Amino acid sequence: MKVDVLLGLQWGDEGKGKIVDVLAPKYDVVARFQGGPNAGHTLEFDGIKHVLHQIPSGIFREKTRNIIGNGVVLDPIVFKTEIEKLSKFNLNIRANLFISKKATLIIPTHRLLDQAQETAKGDQKIGSTLKGIGPSYQDKIGRQGLRVGDILSPEFETKFRKLIGIHFEILKNHSIAYNWIELEKNFFEAVSFLKTFTLIDSEYFINDELRNNSSVLAEGAQGSLLDIDFGSYPFVTSSNTVTAGACTGLGVAPSKIGEVYGIFKAYSTRVGSGPFPTELLDEEGEKMRKEGNEFGSTTGRPRRCGWIDLPSLKYSIMINGVTQLLMMKADVLSIFPVIKACTHYKLADGTVTETLPYEFVDQKIVPVYTELPGWNTPLSGTKESDLPSNLLAYIDFLEKSLGVPISLISIGPDRTQTILRSTGKI
Repeated sequence: MKVDVLLGLQWGDEGKGKIVDVLAPKYDVVARFQGGPNAGHTLEFDGIKHVLHQIPSGIFREKTRNIIGNGVVLDPIVFKTEIEKLSKFNLNIRANLFISKKATLIIPTHRLLDQAQETAKGDQKIGSTLKGIGPSYQDKIGRQGLRVGDILSPEFETKFRKLIGIHFEILKNHSIAYNWIELEKNFFEAVSFLKTFTLIDSEYFINDELRNNSSVLAEGAQGSLLDIDFGSYPFVTSSNTVTAGACTGLGVAPSKIGEVYGIFKAYSTRVGSGPFPTELLDEEGEKMRKEGNEFGSTTGRPRRCGWIDLPSLKYSIMINGVTQLLMMKADVLSIFPVIKACTHYKLADGTVTETLPYEFVDQKIVPVYTELPGWNTPLSGTKESDLPSNLLAYIDFLEKSLGVPISLISIGPDRTQTILRSTGKI
């Protein structure tokens, strides 16, 4: 067996949580491979909306085992809160959730450092969620971080004191208000709670599952355009959000990667700062935001909205080796009489290109649009055979432009509002 990978192709918020939940019954294992509590994966079913930050989105399927992989940065406090919120749903969480000993811990001073660093940037701030993600990955790369397996060591508190000492030296130069006694108390309570779960050597666990012919789905967080190497740097996250990140974040070989599901919205959104060539700063953008309920599931911040960006999608498809496309929020575009798609970029020197320039942040980019007729038809409850002809024409246009089949169409937030296309392979 091979590991199938599901990830976002835009700037995050594409709807990965919903689709993992939809696909989870096909898989024995769902594994998160990067990111941390900056993720907000929304699932909606039985009239209830759930937002998961660190726990894999297969947790609501009783026969699916869920793994928090080594590439994840884990905040024990957020983890404890998530588990407590799920406790009323009678899930067999302790039997179906496993945590890598090699996952990096987020400690309270990481959040303080995140706040201090973002404040110091002033007008150049990147739009951090202030969850401590960047500082925890910095400590990981700097080889001084703490890992989940360390909480089992009798030397854990000594290691913790050493690391916070380093952090406090940095924080002395910043004016950040906090109650350290309360922060530390909550952290150690959460660590004790974390110890009651099954901590594993996840690379062995996953590879053993593959040898036993178990099906495994790797769940990404954020989006490909936020990748630390290939995203709109420096307005990116601190991890590899692309397919290669599943190899390093779970301990599986590249030859073990199977299908790569690339999720994208029928339009584009972005939270926080950074380039956004197709952003709509007018009434159309506001209509798109309201119709799509485009507010961050983690931060609550309004998302910036714009038309679909094909050059960036082609880039993400190339980097990830996408084999199937999953289109989300087709229903949101039902209110527009005309749909626009950016097919090229016009650069400051007059060059027209389909490729992302290196100076993506500082370069003035003017989108070149193709217009298509809208479908002006509500899609809720629609079956594949009833999809409007103009929506089918939009799908056909995207498939021809991107060179990859669209196997799934989402027409609403609930798990039932999902169309698996008869032409697809899902």
